[in-house]
Amino acid sequence: MRVAVIGASSHQEKFGNKALRSHEAMGHEAVPVNPNEQEVEGKKTYASIKDVPGDIDRALLYVPPSVGIKVLDDIAEKGVRDVYVNPGAGSPELLERGRELRLNMIEACSIIAIGDTPTRY
Repeated sequence: MRVAVIGASSHQEKFGNKALRSHEAMGHEAVPVNPNEQEVEGKKTYASIKDVPGDIDRALLYVPPSVGIKVLDDIAEKGVRDVYVNPGAGSPELLERGRELRLNMIEACSIIAIGDTPTRY
């Protein structure tokens, strides 16, 4: 599984960082996406999901809803269908826009969804 962590952070206490480490620990390839970071956990960070080479199976939103709604079109263009809307990342407008784009909007913590816990990180 190849996941894009949108809002990945170099600050280890932030959930965008915990998600990156958790997915890697569970055997997934986690790709950090954040226009304000050069590198997260030793990985090259991409400014946009559209800049990530190759296919992405799942996008994880760890950004405020006002930012998340702006990246949904890019997620759809990239061909990603599953979008995890983590706690704090959702809004009615974001969910509606995702459905309009025919994205599978999953309102859940992506770390817990893969059988891990954020407190481990």
